[in-house]
Amino acid sequence: MANHTLKAGSVLISAPSLEDPYFDKVVIYITEYNEKGALGFVMNRLFERKFNELTEFRNSKPFPLYEGGPVEREKLYFIHRIPGFIAPGTPVADGVYYGGHFKQAVEYINTAGDAERNIRLFIGYSGWDALELEGEIEEGSWLPVQASVTTLFEASEQSLWEELYKRKDIY
Repeated sequence: MANHTLKAGSVLISAPSLEDPYFDKVVIYITEYNEKGALGFVMNRLFERKFNELTEFRNSKPFPLYEGGPVEREKLYFIHRIPGFIAPGTPVADGVYYGGHFKQAVEYINTAGDAERNIRLFIGYSGWDALELEGEIEEGSWLPVQASVTTLFEASEQSLWEELYKRKDIY
């Protein structure tokens, strides 16, 4: 674990010993990592409402929203793996993009049959200042794991943490 290099595209799971109830059994996908800190999203915690239950999107299809994290919970964020449909987006890693043209994302959600496998919408995000996340990893609060993009986008929210926790020692 000490040799793990954090970068955009890194996947972390919360350690069983982490005492913050918000981050109990969560999987974090890091989308930004630089000298200022890290930004990522909780991949396995559904928000209590669907996208179409938000007033301004009431005409959209019911689509899952995820709890991205405790920061900026009044904003929506998204990651996707369909750069041909949503521009411009920032490349993260392994074919995943952060953000892009939000109206195109909404159109894709409303028209594509495979949208749930290719895009994730988040309320809020998880963020760390410079060296804060490294300190939390060092103290054992977060465990770096290997996870394919397919696993992150397509595994069930209920089993994702357990599935990745079993793999933690292979990293």
